[in-house]
Amino acid sequence: MVGTYFPGRGTLFEETYLEGKAEGKAEGEARGEAKGVLRVLEVRGIPVPDSARERILGCTDLTVVSDWLDRAGTVVRAEELFEEAAAGGA
Repeated sequence: MVGTYFPGRGTLFEETYLEGKAEGKAEGEARGEAKGVLRVLEVRGIPVPDSARERILGCTDLTVVSDWLDRAGTVVRAEELFEEAAAGGA
């Protein structure tokens, strides 16, 4: 049996596809911002331990990574990104 597919019909397949596409886009944006966090720290001459680098690159929560990017310009140590996040509830 062959069915015709019309976009916008709200089929389960379409909804699942669009959700996956949105999640992939958000994860891609988080990854880009994570690289930005590392770049800011690098330019400022702040060493980033492997554990911190893995945590930054592994985070897929765009809000958290954006907060880290905001703070990357003011921290003295890379680990401070996470200390403030924990204190702020992120």
